[in-house]
Amino acid sequence: MKVGFIGVGNMGGPMCRNIIRNTNHQVVVFDPNADAVKACTDLGATSAASVADVAAGCDVVITSLPVPRIVEDVALGAGGIAENARPGTTYIDLSTNSPATAKRVAAGLAAKGIDMLEAPVSGGTSRAADGTIVIMVGGDAKVFEQNLPLLRSFSGEVIHLGEIGFGSTAKLINNMLAFCNSAAAAEALMMGKRSGIDLRKLDAVIRNASGMSAGYGNLATKALAGNFAATFALDLAHKDMRLALELADELGVPGMIAPQVMSLMRMARGMGLGSSDSTAMIRVYETALNEDVRA
Repeated sequence: MKVGFIGVGNMGGPMCRNIIRNTNHQVVVFDPNADAVKACTDLGATSAASVADVAAGCDVVITSLPVPRIVEDVALGAGGIAENARPGTTYIDLSTNSPATAKRVAAGLAAKGIDMLEAPVSGGTSRAADGTIVIMVGGDAKVFEQNLPLLRSFSGEVIHLGEIGFGSTAKLINNMLAFCNSAAAAEALMMGKRSGIDLRKLDAVIRNASGMSAGYGNLATKALAGNFAATFALDLAHKDMRLALELADELGVPGMIAPQVMSLMRMARGMGLGSSDSTAMIRVYETALNEDVRA
């Protein structure tokens, strides 16, 4: 089978390379970043000149893109997948999207005879690299089963949520929860700092007690080391939280916690931290109180 992969950056690149390593499929890649493409072609992929070239020549087309607008443009816009893919092609989108956009893209592709699976992922760049990410899939059950071996080639767990839209719903809810946990961790660690407790010992307590979560672990690791190099940029986290709040509004769910976390993210971005890791939201506390949380 010939598999096209559009968007081989921080997340897409490791996933694409695992497909190359773990399957016998022909893999064709496209990305504006030549270095990102080379990392895949060095393992045996071939490069394409455009989205249109990938779509026209592949049985399955995968995308991993930063925002819903770009997903929709690549799928349905001029020179995109809908214009160039053959009927019977399957499109798999690994991006974090809104349910409404995923449904709109799926409908546009269906009109051209192209099946779609929305398949956002969770686990960050390290789990994308080691092939243990979780994939949340929305789409037709038969199409899902047909493509399950491909999805398993670069993941640790694949969960079919149901129809198009539910994959994005699961991803947004998961990310919202993780960001809320991280914000609570920032507040908790600043309390610890100002109390005078040994932060390493406090961290050991939390990691082995009921306060532990992935959100806490990620933020504490970064904050205590003072290293906010991006593994998941604050700008991307802000985008995901915005989509989650839009979904909550559509569903009529009152926001008691998530909107406050969104405000914390906005303050951090206002401080110029958008390209830093999402855990840099703790810098808002540190700046306001003129005290760094370090151990």
